[in-house]
Amino acid sequence: MSYNINSIKMIISDIDGVWTDGCVYIGNENYEMKKFNVNDGAGVALLRVSGIKLALISGRKSIATELRAAELKIEDLYNGTLNKIIPYEELKSKYNLKDSEIAYVGDDLIDIPVMEKVAVPIATQNAVDLCKKSSVHVTSKSGGEGAFREAVEWILAEQGRLDQVILDLKNKVFELK
Repeated sequence: MSYNINSIKMIISDIDGVWTDGCVYIGNENYEMKKFNVNDGAGVALLRVSGIKLALISGRKSIATELRAAELKIEDLYNGTLNKIIPYEELKSKYNLKDSEIAYVGDDLIDIPVMEKVAVPIATQNAVDLCKKSSVHVTSKSGGEGAFREAVEWILAEQGRLDQVILDLKNKVFELK
């Protein structure tokens, strides 16, 4: 599969199975919990410094996902969207992007329609086989173990920008102290 990673201006990601291990804990009165990995939050920081946009499209409606997105100041969240093509097309229009300028990180069957459209489809280690076959890269980490950050770092490294983006992020953090 041929792709131009240098053209990537946006990463779109699934949540459950990518940012989480796919488990949902439901207690009394429908109290829900998910475990998110802070390394993925660092991946968001790397994207901000790099200038690459981020959007999240989750098939499962979840307050925990909304809280995590708000905490990380991610404004483009589509939560509870089984047909991911609709928000995908909205994002392309909103940011005036082409398929060739977008990467997608997914793990399951409902991610494949978008993965087949984007320039750089990425699957997590725990992804279903069909999802992995639709990707140009499979992370070594599973969802919930920092797979999203790994995907971000892989893209930046392939673009030859990872070291500079990390340095810029360090300088930004140092300025805040």
